[in-house]
Amino acid sequence: MTSTPGSARPTGAATPPLFEPARPVGRFTRAERWVHRTTAALTLVCVATAAALYVPQIAELVGRRHLVVTVHEWAGILLPAPFLLGLASAAFRADLRRLNRFGPHDRKWLRAVRRRDHRRESRPAGKFNAGQKIYASWIAGAVLVMLATGLLMWFTHLTPLVWRTSATFVHDWLALAIGLVLAGHIRMALADPEARRGMRTGSVERPWAEREHPLWLRDEPDGKVEERPDAGAEAG
Repeated sequence: MTSTPGSARPTGAATPPLFEPARPVGRFTRAERWVHRTTAALTLVCVATAAALYVPQIAELVGRRHLVVTVHEWAGILLPAPFLLGLASAAFRADLRRLNRFGPHDRKWLRAVRRRDHRRESRPAGKFNAGQKIYASWIAGAVLVMLATGLLMWFTHLTPLVWRTSATFVHDWLALAIGLVLAGHIRMALADPEARRGMRTGSVERPWAEREHPLWLRDEPDGKVEERPDAGAEAG
């Protein structure tokens, strides 16, 4: 029996895989992840030292109030530094522009949240959804207010007593609000492992991106796609 030309497969040729999993989608660059981690670390230091200063039970355990005050002050002063250094990254600046834009799809997302509508088509989102945009804007404004009021409290000899009293009032109550908002932010992050993976490794699985941020992939079809270093290990 003779074989037709081209029907024979060379001996030892690799069999092509029946299914090739979708490659992860690049979401955050190393610079963006560095800004997030450093800002998060400084914020947690501020929150922890504030708790040690204002909660008597914690203050008794920690002690050394002067040292705690010094750490709190310098962590607050340095808090804007990661953001300012991150401006050197083009990817970071591009994401800031995305966070700054609020479109019709964001209003639709917020209406769906208000109505508790969890349907995928009711919550369109680009790289960032409306909730993330509002959180970023709020926390940025809160940091500026905390920095300004903290400086008024620090340099007591430069301002009148009424200014310092008002600054203390605003600083203390806004600190409480920030603590509550951060607790909600952490809670939501813990509930979304893929979002945490994106901030940890820089990339996310395509199905997650298509489900949670469909407009991102639609508007940026040629966006950066990269393999995670541990992708092969996970596949095995």
